[in-house]
Amino acid sequence: MGRFDYTTEAALYTAKSTNFGRKGLEYRRFDHAAEAIRFAIEVLPSRVLGGCALEVDDERIVGRAIRALYESAEFPLARNSRGPK
Repeated sequence: MGRFDYTTEAALYTAKSTNFGRKGLEYRRFDHAAEAIRFAIEVLPSRVLGGCALEVDDERIVGRAIRALYESAEFPLARNSRGPK
């Protein structure tokens, strides 16, 4: 992945539970990928991060790669002072 554009619109797909197959996915649209990334890390329970997929343009980013974007020095938003969940 080249330089990531945090300002691009993004879709976040999250598993409704850790039992991915039975409950399906939840879809959320964000104006900026940075907002979706912060939501995935700071709001969602950490146990479902592995079942998350972030779609930006034609690129799909999953699990740990979402956390890496959040932890990047280029992440443009303020992080939760208590750190990610």
